[in-house]
Amino acid sequence: MSQDHDEVGKVVPARRGGELGRIFRSRDGAAAIEFAMLAIPYFMIVFAILETFIAYTGEQLVANAVDTMARKLRTGSITAANTDRTAFRRTFCNEVSIMIKCSEEEIATPDKLLLDVRSFPSFADIPGDIPLDSSQDLDTTSVNNYTPGAQKTINMVRAYYRWDVVTDLLRPYITNVRPSGGRPNYFLIVETATFRNEDYP
Repeated sequence: MSQDHDEVGKVVPARRGGELGRIFRSRDGAAAIEFAMLAIPYFMIVFAILETFIAYTGEQLVANAVDTMARKLRTGSITAANTDRTAFRRTFCNEVSIMIKCSEEEIATPDKLLLDVRSFPSFADIPGDIPLDSSQDLDTTSVNNYTPGAQKTINMVRAYYRWDVVTDLLRPYITNVRPSGGRPNYFLIVETATFRNEDYP
């Protein structure tokens, strides 16, 4: 048994709870423990802010590209006669190349970037919903069209882009497409421009 000495030199038994009490009263390392408890929610918030900011920046970039390509179609700078599907996709990819890189394979065989360019009899006939397949994922078979109209026709340019969500923990909360067959892993960007072509030569 450990012993202590009092003021006059007498030997007295040490307090058994003294050391344990000092441990509980000690504040050493409290900040580290508190940070460890709060680190996960803190970093989730930080990554959510970054992911959302980057995704919406990409969304604005796609919107600007859709407006640019729609203007070229409306004025006759791009027509079905002078620009085929591949050339149109390559031009679109050049508009978004600051943040979105399109490989030659992606241009030839769309997977992440899908462009829907069509003409319609009236503005009321333009679809307003996002086509989904049986698994509630984007139906890629119906959104990869390139049939722009001639002068004075009503046209639509719509771009779909699958923006990958990097942070695993945040994917279910950021994604806006929830396929039933698997875990969602991307944020679907959808931008549309509708217009009537000018009476160009």
